[in-house]
Amino acid sequence: MEKLTADHFLETGEYEKKHPELKGEERFTSPASSLPLHELKMLKEYIHGVNLQNLGKTLPHRKKQMMLLKFFKHKKNQRVEVYSRNKEEVIHTIAKVQSIGRDFVMLTTLFTRIWIPYHAIHSAKTPFGIPDLPNGHQHITYDQELRRKLLTNFGEIVSGKETLKQQFYEESLETNLKSWCGVRLTLQSNSLSGKVKLITSSKGKLRVKANSEKEVPLNEVSYIKQNRFTSFLMEGILKLFRGK
Repeated sequence: MEKLTADHFLETGEYEKKHPELKGEERFTSPASSLPLHELKMLKEYIHGVNLQNLGKTLPHRKKQMMLLKFFKHKKNQRVEVYSRNKEEVIHTIAKVQSIGRDFVMLTTLFTRIWIPYHAIHSAKTPFGIPDLPNGHQHITYDQELRRKLLTNFGEIVSGKETLKQQFYEESLETNLKSWCGVRLTLQSNSLSGKVKLITSSKGKLRVKANSEKEVPLNEVSYIKQNRFTSFLMEGILKLFRGK
């Protein structure tokens, strides 16, 4: 019987078949860096931070938005402490980061959902006593079926899943609120404060109804809150009636 050697496996390709995880990446002729992977990751994060600071100096009117966007992306699904302003009032919020948009962040607690535009935020940080963990639980599993759907029907599939929208797009506050038309909210703005019903969100304005219908410019909005318990209750009632 012929004795099989390591050279034999290399020549026939059997070794790669038996151990595909050890097969080299054919598209690259050399590693991206001579550094160990953990050092390379730390170096990339440092370079990205320095580049962001330099970009903020070049575009000072965009610096606050860029910094908050990066901070909240690193805190997805984690609790944060946010100080925001409405006129002379300071609003203190501790909640979990749910969605990160181009110009706003959505936070959630057990009973409330909160939208805060970046222009209204004074400062944001990790609450005292909570571990400062970067990039917490942000992974999305792409199975073969999801890959196929994204390739063949990208728009419909992504628009139907909040996690995918967060992965591929950075929604504006105006676009996000279009999904909440008909919902009762507590609104804080320069021209109107109190409980309202959201009618439409378009052309840089919110159309709401309190005692009468009013339009509120989005750039004047500083805080929006929704009672999640009421939302769940209404959804349950609607499902019950639809079932009948």
